[in-house]
Amino acid sequence: MPTPDSPPPAKPLLVVLTGAGMSAESGIPTFRGMGGLWENHRIKDVATPEGWARNPALVLRFYNERRKRMWQCEPNDGHLGLARLQQRFDVRIITQNVDNLHERAGSRHVLHLHGELGKARGTRPPFAVVEIGDREIRLGDNCPHGSQLRPHIVWFGEDVPLISDAQALARRAGIFVVIGTALTVYPAAGLIDDAPPHTPVYLIDPAPVRTGGGIRHLQCGASEGVRELERLLADAGQ
Repeated sequence: MPTPDSPPPAKPLLVVLTGAGMSAESGIPTFRGMGGLWENHRIKDVATPEGWARNPALVLRFYNERRKRMWQCEPNDGHLGLARLQQRFDVRIITQNVDNLHERAGSRHVLHLHGELGKARGTRPPFAVVEIGDREIRLGDNCPHGSQLRPHIVWFGEDVPLISDAQALARRAGIFVVIGTALTVYPAAGLIDDAPPHTPVYLIDPAPVRTGGGIRHLQCGASEGVRELERLLADAGQ
């Protein structure tokens, strides 16, 4: 029997993996269907270490433009809905996105697998990470240890430093939700397999996605899907 001094019961752990479709309704473009192009740039020119080595000025300009656009966008109802779920759940978001829309919507626990546009890091050890907010990075801008700043983004061909933390979260999930990703980009796509057996799994994505048994696919966009998720969880008494 709880006493007046007893701590409140722990909230169920709801782990959410989000991809580009999460932010599409906010006006941030996705990779899908671009045939190797990202906003009219070849991915290998702006999202690889080799592209940075060839033309750092182009890479900085590309991410400066994306950072400016990010601050012009607002969280959509899907972002806001995940923040609302914190009232009933311990919500932990693992995102492949580099924008800050989850945080601006009010989500308190966000793990950025692929980096963050609002941060920069040095290019030589020790790799100091600095907050830059909406500022541009220019050639000649150095980290506190004296090396050129680059976007704090995990490019193709680079290790994903936080994948172990993400896997640890997925393995503790009481409910696992995937929003706005076709589960084709690894290692993030493998997180769904880390959820414990018999954990309820929901996938929110408007496109047909090949799923295994036991996954409930809500075939709609992020905002509509999160509203439906809230209803389903409430109906299930969760």
